[in-house]
Amino acid sequence: MTATKNDIIALPRPELRQRSKKINEITPEIRQIVEDMKAATLDWERSREHEVGVALAAVQINQLYRVVIIRDNPDDKKDDGFTVFINPEITKYEGTIKSDFEGCLSITDIYGKVPRYSKIRVKAMDLEGKAFRATAEDFLARVLQHEIDHTNGKVFIDHIKGKPQAFYKLTETGDLKKLSYDEDVKNNANLWV
Repeated sequence: MTATKNDIIALPRPELRQRSKKINEITPEIRQIVEDMKAATLDWERSREHEVGVALAAVQINQLYRVVIIRDNPDDKKDDGFTVFINPEITKYEGTIKSDFEGCLSITDIYGKVPRYSKIRVKAMDLEGKAFRATAEDFLARVLQHEIDHTNGKVFIDHIKGKPQAFYKLTETGDLKKLSYDEDVKNNANLWV
């Protein structure tokens, strides 16, 4: 059975706050989880007119493994290729800290202006179990930091708690509208779980 957007869990599900397990062997189960992650991300994207499914962590389909997939070309919805990162770990933070918009498939319609390093170095394994290292800058660095946070039980809103001016909502027309603290952020209790 192929995973769908309905398999993506959202806050306040407690699993999103748990640390994922390290993978010691690439088994058929891990390969299936990766395929399910891809299928769920693409299905989610098809249901969202103004958004792209850029990346996903295994925990987001309720699989507590340190697996992340990143879209090869997030600017082209027709390109459904992904790069797989098994046990991804940031080995060095570089560049400057910049704030930019982030969304999450597990936090519906809420975006935030999140500070992240502009350059990172990462080590991981591919789906064949081969170790590799990568340097990521700008958007890719942001995406990797966001997804590796998921493997550690963190979500992007954790970086902007106490900063109500950093929260936005996606409108039906695809625009981001600043949320008012009293009406939107404070009353959206599932953000803080």
